[in-house]
This record gives sequence, structure tokens and C-alpha cells, in this order.
Amino acid sequence: MKQGAIVLLLTMALMLGGCGSTPTSVQTGAGGIWLAELTGGSGQASGFSFITDFTLNGNSTLDIRSFQFLNYNPNNSANCFSSINGPNVSGSIPLTVQSNDSVTGTITYVVQSGGNKLTLNGTVSGTASQNGSGTNVTYTLTSATITGIWTLTGSAECTVTNSDTFFTMTQS
Repeated sequence: MKQGAIVLLLTMALMLGGCGSTPTSVQTGAGGIWLAELTGGSGQASGFSFITDFTLNGNSTLDIRSFQFLNYNPNNSANCFSSINGPNVSGSIPLTVQSNDSVTGTITYVVQSGGNKLTLNGTVSGTASQNGSGTNVTYTLTSATITGIWTLTGSAECTVTNSDTFFTMTQS
């Protein structure tokens, strides 16, 4: 009888030990200030870089607090975007924490202004730290890099869809 109870307890412990091994989403820390550098393109449809500040909503969409091109020249009438800041910016970044606290996910980040649309699609890699315990566990992204490709559509001089367009975003 005692042996049966011990086997049952061990079996339950093994089953419960597996709980929590399913990847968990990152609830906080994915936001903050990010710097993006884009390479590729040509002419006025090249050389983009920007800084953005966002938080991650519960549904993986971005709440973008600020956005600013770093290389905008207001004296150049041939800009693909009509202002240094204030374009319509949106995005999503669903992230998952793996059992080793590594973070994986994707990003879609879209900047629209003056009929032109810049789209970044990439892969997120980083690490997370665990806060809390039991059912009150949250994960905070502590280090991440995003890499991928970008496209630009709109006016003829502001259209880039070839495969030599890459970007890197780093979290500050």
C-alpha cells in the first residue's frame, strides 16, 4: 500500500514538474527606446534610420509613444516622408519566452506618411528575466536585437521592394 502511494506521489510530481514548460509570452520590457538602421535602397529611398519608443500591449500590438527619423532633411523637397516625426506608425511584436529564458518572435513595424509606406518585417532574438512566482510570473525582455528586411511603397521615387534591404533594431 505504501509503495503504491509513493509511486502515485512520484508520478504526480513528474507530471507537475512538466507544468510551466510551455513557452510563455513576454508581458513587459519589450518596449522602451529602440534604434533602427536600414541599409539598401537607392536615392531618396535609402539611408533611413530612426528612433522609436513603444510599449507592448497585451495583444502584442505596439503602443508607439514616439517616432523620429534621425536623418531627415527638411530642406530636401524630395523626401519620401513629409516630416521628421508624426507619421502614422503602427506595429506588432508577439514574443515568446522559451524554457531557457531565450526570447523569440517576429515584428511588423509600419511607417506611413504622404502616400508612402515603409514596412519592416523581422525576427526578434533576446533574453528575458523572470519576475514573481507561481501564477504571478511575468517576464521582462532584458536584451534583444531585431533583424530583417524592409520595403517601401508609394511614389515612383519612393518604391523599394528588392531583396538587398536589411535592417537592425537594437534596444537601448
